[in-house]
This record gives sequence, C-alpha cells and structure tokens, in this order.
Amino acid sequence: MSFTQYEPARQRLQRSELAVPGTNTGMFEKALKCDADYVFLDCEDAVAPDDKAQARKNIIEALNDLDWKGHNKTVSVRINGLDTHYMYRDVVDICEQAGNKLDTIMIPKVGTAADVYTVDCMVTQIEQAKKLDHKIGLEALIETTLGMANVESIAQSSKRFEALHFGVADYAASCRARTVVIGGLNPDYPGDQWHAGLHRMLVACRAFGLRAIDGPFGDFNDPDGYKDAARRAAAMGYEGKWAIHPSQIELANEIMSPPDKVVEDARATLEALEEAAKAGKGAASLNGRLIDAASARMAENVVKQADAIAAKGQ
Repeated sequence: MSFTQYEPARQRLQRSELAVPGTNTGMFEKALKCDADYVFLDCEDAVAPDDKAQARKNIIEALNDLDWKGHNKTVSVRINGLDTHYMYRDVVDICEQAGNKLDTIMIPKVGTAADVYTVDCMVTQIEQAKKLDHKIGLEALIETTLGMANVESIAQSSKRFEALHFGVADYAASCRARTVVIGGLNPDYPGDQWHAGLHRMLVACRAFGLRAIDGPFGDFNDPDGYKDAARRAAAMGYEGKWAIHPSQIELANEIMSPPDKVVEDARATLEALEEAAKAGKGAASLNGRLIDAASARMAENVVKQADAIAAKGQ
C-alpha cells in the first residue's frame, strides 16, 4: 500500500436511492415507509421552474415533520445547479430551517472542485451561525463531460464529501451521444457505452474514500433491463443505484446486496486465512484456490456490506 492513503468517508448503506420530486408531497409519506436505504428530495430536474419555491417549502416541511431517522432512512436533498439563481436559496433556506434533520446535500452537474467549495463554504457558515449540532455531508453528481474530466479533483474537494453519483442522462447529453434512452444499452454500441465513465468515476471514489452510486434507469417497465444495469455496476464495485420509481427499490436492494453464496465464500476465506496465520502461513488453499492477503481485503469488503445489511434488518 502507498504511504499516502485517504480515510473512507462516513459509511452509509446506500443500495437503493429513491428520487422524490419536491412537488409530489403525496410521495413523502410513502418514501418514509418504503424499503429504500436512501431518499433524496428533489429541488432540481424533477421540478418545473415555476414550482421551485413551493418545492423548497415542501421539502423543509417534510424534513421537519417526518421521522426519517426513526424509519432508518438517510435523507438527502438535491439542490439546483450553481448555474441557476435557485441554488443559493435552496442551501440557505433548507439548511437554516431544517439543517438538523438533513443528512446530505446532493450537488448536481458538478464541473469543477470550485463548485463543491462554494456549497461547502455556504453550509459551513450556516452551521456555525445556526449552531447546528451535526455536520451535513455533501454528495455530487458527475453528469457532464467537464465533471468527468475533473472527477479526481472533485473527489478531493471537500472534507464533507461522502459520495459521487453517475448521472447518465445529462452525461449522455453532454457527450452528444446519439441516444434518448436513460441508462439502457444502445444497440448501435458494442457493449456498455457508459462503462468507461462509470469506471473512471469509481476509481476516483475508491481512491479518495467516497461511496460510488450508479444513477437512474429510465424505463421502469423494464425490470430485467434495470437489473442488468445494476449487475454491471455492482460487478465493477458500485454499492448502490437510483430508483426513479418505487418498483425499482426492491430490484436495487436485491442486486446491490451481495449474494448469499458470495458472503459464505467471503467468510470462509477469512476463516481459512485466520487458521493459516495461526500456523505461521501468509497464504492458504480454499476449494482448490490460492488465497492470500489480497483475498482477505476483497472478502472484508463483502462481509462489511453484508453485516451492514443485516444490522438494518433487510
């Protein structure tokens, strides 16, 4: 291992992340009681310009009145982009009026580290002024070519940072990709056209201690397509995926949870290496395979996630 290492950000279970428009107040109670690990209340793309102010008020009320923590939910708010005049009011009003109930702020369309710095500065001053008793985390959407070009510096831009999300729809638009499909495979492309971007963002996340979350899959009438996309992301190392419809929550939880057989193999690997260490050996054989310290690190990742899921009771 390099002498230079970055401590992991706060660890949270984030297999499924339900998107809830700030204008859809009827969804708030349902989101509270659903099986999603994470819920983000949206001020941005899912809200029309004329409804921005009301959506912000709805979100503040939902944060204050609903018991998100008691329902074992992490709750985030996606603010509007820094290129809009809505953003500053989102940050100021939501943090000042409901900051103690908010786990993270999601910043959309982040292009440079300075974008994150701006929000971090605002949140820090509000926390100090309002004497908030907990630290609000930050997450960012990488959904433009500028953001992907700067993803490594973005990942290092704030001590509040917890996660990066891959926003495939805006990323496709930014790339001028020939598609109008959100998150699905393009039959004209040999393979997964988003693999390179997904992998680059993943590496930035893991290098600098952040969670890596895959974004939306637009066709909620195609559960098999959703599961295929989630499997590809999970195989790379992503730990969660968005659900833009309640029907996708169960699919995300299923695919982003390590299979029982994988967990069994991981626990067996750790046990075999523990026995080998007692015998003064650094490696061992398990089911005809060589296992060593690298095997242990892989196994520990699986076991930690399985234990977090078990602790939640799902």
